[in-house]
Amino acid sequence: MNKIVQRFFYFLTLIVFLSILSSCGSRKSIVYLQPDSTAINTIYEQFIPKIQSSDILAISISAADIKATLPFNQQNAYQLNAATGNDFAFKPTYTVDENGMIDFPVLGKIKLSGLTRVEAVEEIRQRLKKYILDPGVNISFSNFKVTVLGEVTRPGTYPLQNERVTLLEALGLAGDLTIKGKRDNILLIREINGKKTMNRIDLTKQDALNSPFYYLAQNDVIYVEPNGSQVRNSNLGQNTNVWISVSSLIITIIAVIVSSRN
Repeated sequence: MNKIVQRFFYFLTLIVFLSILSSCGSRKSIVYLQPDSTAINTIYEQFIPKIQSSDILAISISAADIKATLPFNQQNAYQLNAATGNDFAFKPTYTVDENGMIDFPVLGKIKLSGLTRVEAVEEIRQRLKKYILDPGVNISFSNFKVTVLGEVTRPGTYPLQNERVTLLEALGLAGDLTIKGKRDNILLIREINGKKTMNRIDLTKQDALNSPFYYLAQNDVIYVEPNGSQVRNSNLGQNTNVWISVSSLIITIIAVIVSSRN
């Protein structure tokens, strides 16, 4: 009987050991942006979204002479925005066509695709100088949104007011990844030059900050895959206490039986 007790003791020790290993492995697969020897003092690249076809731009013109700006600020666009409850009410909106152009009052067709928001502001401002003294131009994306799917707390589509949004910030809006989310293989679907591209990012590595997909572009789709091994590790950790309790009870019973027989 003593041998049986010893075997159960070894079994219990093995359970505890596996639990510790499981815990260590799980932490490594969960922690974001873990440093490595090549990441020290790195200057991370910054991505700036560029205007592309189908973007909806809210554009308003200002100047000291308000009357001079009236032809460039369409009244019907104001009314349309106010009626639809658009967040960019009181700013005329323009859709970038398949050729990358908008049809702007007085100025006509202007190609904006491929430009950043700041570059587009300067492009329109230079054209306006013919008609307005010291014009001001304000441009914002009225359809800048990202969609987060998969193993996150709150999957959905999120409109963004700021064009400088990171992947981590978007995941934060979605309530972060669940324990089952695969952090080392995030899928980001992005449209580039009219074509959908599939891109992978390992958020457990600090070098993810250098990825051209760490900063988001308009209409990006983020998908978090379930991590099968993580689920098993999580279940093992949750069940460890149960196994220890059951094993301890069995060992105690056997020990009592052995003692009574002696």
